[in-house]
Amino acid sequence: MKAQKVILATLASAAIGAALGILFAPQKGAKTRKKISKKGNEYLEEFEEKFNEFVDTATKKFETMKVDASKMAKTKIAEVEEVVGKVTK
Repeated sequence: MKAQKVILATLASAAIGAALGILFAPQKGAKTRKKISKKGNEYLEEFEEKFNEFVDTATKKFETMKVDASKMAKTKIAEVEEVVGKVTK
């Protein structure tokens, strides 16, 4: 969760910095708006990429944990059944 906040803060800071830089540049309003829009879209695409990477990583970790938990549960069930079998004899 911490990494996600750092990425979001970094991208937000970069976007704000870029927007302020463009706003204070000596160009016509139409050009400035186009630049802001283009930069905004670039940052949005970059954020989307990073977010998708984060989701993919989290999904893979979850799936790994799920498989590990299933294996552990099966092992423990087998151990319990073995103990129960010994006790009932």
